[in-house]
Amino acid sequence: MSFVLRGASVRHPSSAHGTRSAPSSFALNDVTLSIGQGEQVALIGPSGAGKTTLLHTLACAHRAQAGAFSAFGLSPWELDHAERHLLRARLFLAPQTPPLPPRQRVVAAVLAGRLPQWGFWRALAALIKPGAVNAQAAYDALARFNLQDKLYARVDRLSGGERQRCGMARLLVSKAEAFLVDEPLSALDPTLALQTLAALQQESARRNATLICSLHQVELARSHFPRIVGLRDGRILFDAARAQVSDAMIAALYQNAGSSPADAGQPLPVIVIAHC
Repeated sequence: MSFVLRGASVRHPSSAHGTRSAPSSFALNDVTLSIGQGEQVALIGPSGAGKTTLLHTLACAHRAQAGAFSAFGLSPWELDHAERHLLRARLFLAPQTPPLPPRQRVVAAVLAGRLPQWGFWRALAALIKPGAVNAQAAYDALARFNLQDKLYARVDRLSGGERQRCGMARLLVSKAEAFLVDEPLSALDPTLALQTLAALQQESARRNATLICSLHQVELARSHFPRIVGLRDGRILFDAARAQVSDAMIAALYQNAGSSPADAGQPLPVIVIAHC
């Protein structure tokens, strides 16, 4: 298994207060989820459902306040700092807004995806003067997203969508065994969105890397991912193969979004369906 969560409750770091007796203080509440190596999973749900917090928890960036979590069979918060660093190097977390230094050249921003595998001096040399081999790797990664012409452009000259694709190119040059991708299509037109999604899924399949992707584009999730997890109010509402995800399940997931289930006047059922 790549990831196992059992009864995990996670409070977002920005939440300064809250206790175990106050479930509403948790961004994720009593989440149980297992994801195997090489699986491709879409996370969907309304804004504030906990999708980003879940991705950060899987990336060993947020620590669960209750329950258990393991990645690649290891409990990250029982490891020492050096061991946890090695574990994190096996993961690639791609936030919706990539943290790209504005004055940096795109080639250096892409090659930063290899920093976890490089020593300090090699990383410094490559970022100052990439060299032909590294520059070619960055070019090839950018070409997967139709962005190769920006290889030596400055990051602050890129549009929002170009920055997103630059972040995806960084993912491709990494050696990660799991891709944790948060809203990679939010700034892209439909054609580029499909191209980006195809590149991520093809790379995941090529190296048998786990791909977990949060999406607001529900139809893309249903048409492209074999497994879909629906989150709402920090809980998993359903976990099912895409063929078993019905329009009614989607409607229940998004009904009265922005209100709690209690405010909606009826409880929302939890649906977990066996999937391949």
